[in-house]
Amino acid sequence: MKLINKTNINFINKTKIALICSTIMISIGLISLFINKGPNLSIDFTGGAIIQILFDEDLKIDELRAALKSTPLDKSEITKFGKNNEYRIKTSITNKSQDINNILSNNLSIYNYEIRRIENVGPKIGNELQLQAIYAIALALLMLMIYIGFRFDRFYSFGSVAAIFHDILFTLGIFSIFNLEIDLSIIAAFLTIVGYSLNDTIVIFDRFRENSQKDLKLTMPEIANLSLNQTLSRTIITSFTTLLVVMILYFIGGEVIKYFAFALIVGVLVGTYSSIFIASPFMLYLKSKSKIEEEE
Repeated sequence: MKLINKTNINFINKTKIALICSTIMISIGLISLFINKGPNLSIDFTGGAIIQILFDEDLKIDELRAALKSTPLDKSEITKFGKNNEYRIKTSITNKSQDINNILSNNLSIYNYEIRRIENVGPKIGNELQLQAIYAIALALLMLMIYIGFRFDRFYSFGSVAAIFHDILFTLGIFSIFNLEIDLSIIAAFLTIVGYSLNDTIVIFDRFRENSQKDLKLTMPEIANLSLNQTLSRTIITSFTTLLVVMILYFIGGEVIKYFAFALIVGVLVGTYSSIFIASPFMLYLKSKSKIEEEE
């Protein structure tokens, strides 16, 4: 199926503009991370407790926050959980369940409620999860580099990894700018973004390799533009259908997967962009530098 029959867009010629835009956005994200002293990590990584409460009556978040104002739960993150009067409280305190029960019973006595769950995460476990998340992403990048290096060559490998780094930094910057919390589901989203971005990049690289083996009497940038235009229809259709699904998840999937879906929305858009304007140009740059060195 082809959405666009034939295009002749000079993508490589627009690389400088794309690079400037990416540099600005990533720089803003890194500055935001520096100002915020790192990403906004959830209690999955820092330790704390998750409390899930179901109220019989209609209760607003402001009323619940006011009731807990003079307690250790004052600075907690409170979100509505689902469509019923169910709320999730995420707090950095690591009190025992009985202590939390006492806080709630002393300050919410005027309401009829049921505690659905209390989960505690210790700081030690949080630190271990941080390391495991870093190892997972690093291992994924390493294995992808090896795979692409064997399937294509080292230039394709570096180009694809450059695009993946771009996507992760871009998405992480967006989360930092909007001060969105990063939990284990967001790490899963990052790994999903890595896979999605790589899939799109490999399709383009595969077409580039096919065209470069033909006697087309074209320069490398011209072959890259030809390959990008030939795969453009497939890229648009794939990105649009994927984006449609994750947007549905974002708007009607509920609070549990809202930020996971948001990370995927950003990842799909940025991944499509980077496979065109980052991966291919970077690969061409490395190939041209290698050719100059060999000639010298």
